[in-house]
Amino acid sequence: MKFYKPKFWDKKKPNLLALILLPLTILLLANNLLRNFFKAKKSIDIIKICIGNIYVGGTGKTPLAIKSENILNAAKLNSVIIKKFYKNQLDEQLLIQKYSKLICKKKRLDAVKEAKVKNFKYAIFDDGLQDNSIDYDIKIVCFNNIQWIGNGFLIPAGPLREKLDSIKKYDAIVINGDPRLNGDLVNEINKIKKDLQIFETMYEISNLEEFDKKLNYVIFSGIGNPKNFLKILKKNNLNISKEFIFPDHHNYTDNDLGDIINYSKTNNLKIITTEKDYFKLNEKFQNEMLYLKIKIKIFNEKKFLEFLTHKK
Repeated sequence: MKFYKPKFWDKKKPNLLALILLPLTILLLANNLLRNFFKAKKSIDIIKICIGNIYVGGTGKTPLAIKSENILNAAKLNSVIIKKFYKNQLDEQLLIQKYSKLICKKKRLDAVKEAKVKNFKYAIFDDGLQDNSIDYDIKIVCFNNIQWIGNGFLIPAGPLREKLDSIKKYDAIVINGDPRLNGDLVNEINKIKKDLQIFETMYEISNLEEFDKKLNYVIFSGIGNPKNFLKILKKNNLNISKEFIFPDHHNYTDNDLGDIINYSKTNNLKIITTEKDYFKLNEKFQNEMLYLKIKIKIFNEKKFLEFLTHKK
């Protein structure tokens, strides 16, 4: 199913449509509570770290999962990423496999059982905070500091899977974005739970030298927060003339890509897309464009590693 995030979700004050949808939010919340109530938690002897979110999409959880797996393995702590298989999320699976070890199954429980059989010490779950069938040892909630919690309402009236005060039951918060903008968010978190561990991260472009800043570009993406993709390009002084936005995890057709390529040639523009989008394209289309290679920087990475390894 194609999903465009409604613009009103990220307005700081709820609008009329959000208020109209509020009763449906309550019904969905009740349904989730009942569904999780009847799930029995399974205990498996492997350290299970869940990196998820309560804001739908675009919080940096997948890059953080990759980074966490990388630093644990660099510390000689045999680790693997666990991801639930979704047919429409092959892009994320390909991205993870490029940089990390991955076990992807229709049921997270089956994936973590396989990790145990293969003698992994750490299982890092990319998403799954709301899956109460697994007894996670560490639960990390990711936010980005631009959208934060949007209008503060639950789906479908807003972008939240859970209310903000649910962070009390988790072990750490990771805020992604320029740390100079985090002051008010940190204060808000501390009001809910003062001793909650907070880490800060920020995206960094690792292939900036591949882009000519004298040229003009057309960009396209099918990600959770396309505004953040545009923002990081502009922040690095790239000239963006046109943007094509598609639903998250979009399966591009030849017509989609043909339209973008024709537009670029007609207007003498180069094409940039995200790494996640790029690697699910046919090679003939890949040759027509560049992609932005982004890594996540963890401020005080040593402290973060200590948190992952000493929390249990």
